[in-house]
Amino acid sequence: MLKGKSVFNYNMLTLAQYRWVGQDPLTPGKHEIVFDYTYDGPGIAKGGSGELKVDGKVVATAKQENSMAFLQVADETFDVGDDLRTELNPNDYHLPFPFDGKIDKLSVHLGPMQLEAADQKKANDAKVKSGD
Repeated sequence: MLKGKSVFNYNMLTLAQYRWVGQDPLTPGKHEIVFDYTYDGPGIAKGGSGELKVDGKVVATAKQENSMAFLQVADETFDVGDDLRTELNPNDYHLPFPFDGKIDKLSVHLGPMQLEAADQKKANDAKVKSGD
């Protein structure tokens, strides 16, 4: 949320910023905010398309040109309600940027891995080599 509008902001390791913003401020009361992402895979670090929805209505769509290759960086956190590590977007959100609304439910649904066979082999080989 920013200035009453729904926002989904993706900070890709501070190398790129991707942002979806609803055009209208939300009315007071309870709302369902959903972000649907479709990956352009299979393959490593491809982009994708995102839709930000409020109460079932698409309020913003955009294309993401690339993504992180594998895992989130080890020193970052998955924050809900405030940001404790890296500022999500230094232009609008300054640490810790607490959310002062109420979140009734948060759901994260992960899709299947979309690696090509050669990429999966590289990932497995690297994992074995690292001892993890």
